Amino acid sequence: MRLILVRHGQTPSNEHHFLDTDVPGPGLTELGLAQAAALPEVLVHEPIDGIFASNLVRTQFTAAPLAAALGLPVSIRDGLREISAGSLEMRNDRDAIIAYLKTVYRWVKGDLGVHMPGGPDGHETFARFDSVIDELHAAGLKNPVVVSHGAMIRAWCTARAKNVEPDFIVENALSNTGVAVMESADADADADVDGPGHGHGTQGSWNLLTWMGGAVGGRALRDYGEDGPAGEDVKL
Repeated sequence: MRLILVRHGQTPSNEHHFLDTDVPGPGLTELGLAQAAALPEVLVHEPIDGIFASNLVRTQFTAAPLAAALGLPVSIRDGLREISAGSLEMRNDRDAIIAYLKTVYRWVKGDLGVHMPGGPDGHETFARFDSVIDELHAAGLKNPVVVSHGAMIRAWCTARAKNVEPDFIVENALSNTGVAVMESADADADADVDGPGHGHGTQGSWNLLTWMGGAVGGRALRDYGEDGPAGEDVKL
């Protein structure tokens, strides 16, 4: 399976750097809507056979133009939601942002038992995302699009791709509508339920094929500095 992961478009909370992870969350800014509208042209040559989004409305609004262009429904999966900020929710101070990102970094290094302050641990967070990807794999999808969130995409790709190291998450930001492409190997090979750097369940092993950290649509739709803490390149 070739999996196309897309971060949602810009939100008002991104502009003000809030750790905004609760459901249903905010909608998109005008720039965010323009970023979403650019997705169909960017992905026009992809043989997309399914579109999935989280239960936060910003991912659904982002997926809508692509779904309309392809005549496909947007299927909602709770497991694709952003990494919970726990007790850091709706804070935008530097201490809170660094605490959030450091926790995620510990997860991708393999310390999955650490809890987000007032929130879930890495086992729970990766398991609910893995379960959705397992579902897509079991359904026989070959090239689905998953519209999710900055921290979740960065963490999952870094933890599951066997061809990147944990520091990948530190060194590679993901702006709104940034795109990552992952490819799974044979489902019977290298299955590893929880370990970082390998697949989970029916997925087998994963390789990260491409990482386009900037917004789709080029310079006019770039929102660097106003894309929220989940997409930041923070030196930990």
